[in-house]
Amino acid sequence: MTVGFIGLGNMGSPMAHRLASAGRELVVYDARRDVVDRAVRFGARPATSVRAVADRAEIVLASLPSPQASIDVVAAVSDGATVASFIDLSTVGSEVAQRNHDTLAAHGIAALDAPVSGGVAGAQNGTLAIMVSGPPAAFESAKPLLDQLGRPFFVDEKPGAAQTMKLINNLMAASTLAATAEVVVMGVKAGLDPQVMLDVLNAGSGGTHASRDKFPRAVLPRTFDYGFATGLMVKDVRLYRDEAQSLGLPMQLADAVADLWESTLQDQGADSDFTSIVKVLEKAAGVTIGRREPH
Repeated sequence: MTVGFIGLGNMGSPMAHRLASAGRELVVYDARRDVVDRAVRFGARPATSVRAVADRAEIVLASLPSPQASIDVVAAVSDGATVASFIDLSTVGSEVAQRNHDTLAAHGIAALDAPVSGGVAGAQNGTLAIMVSGPPAAFESAKPLLDQLGRPFFVDEKPGAAQTMKLINNLMAASTLAATAEVVVMGVKAGLDPQVMLDVLNAGSGGTHASRDKFPRAVLPRTFDYGFATGLMVKDVRLYRDEAQSLGLPMQLADAVADLWESTLQDQGADSDFTSIVKVLEKAAGVTIGRREPH
């Protein structure tokens, strides 16, 4: 069976690489020629367009940066001559996922929305959490493929349900990173050692994924290269707020978190690493977080 992969960005490229390394017959497309050439070097075959992928592959996966990109890709995939199943690994929100499902169903193509969590490291190591919704039979058929990318969780057969789960996950991630950044900046301003703060947080009840992983990897060494863009996090927070608003829910915390992320987007730019949220708080406090030299 030929597998198609569309979108070879920071997440898509390592996922495609894993599938090719597992022996999958893989055909790929991205608008950027350099990332396609890199995929060819790890064993994939290039396609000249999205439609060309859908003409050659029975199952097509996509990892895309925005809801509109997903809509555009689905429109092209739906006319494919060979594709029978489409798996969207992107975070696009439940409304777009439902729209894509209807578009593909009209052409007899099974659709699964399958947003992922785990970052670039998870994509490289095959340890992603994959949230899936759509037809149960399509999920069972695709599960061996998804198992090569990480751990798939079947959320619900309702199209878009996995997107809701992903937005919940990412609002939590956005909130814990923002909160960890704020408290560590406060501690540094008060004269505390940031490494000692992280050690205490991680040993106690205040530990978060940010304090255990993001800060040691990308903030203390001042590399700010965790692998997820500020613009993408802002997009996900906005999608969460849109969905929560449509459900008539209060959003006091989400609104406060969103304000800080919007400030980070404005100050650091969409392409900055999302750990750069720290820099906005550092600037306001007049401090810099970093490893201290041992006494």
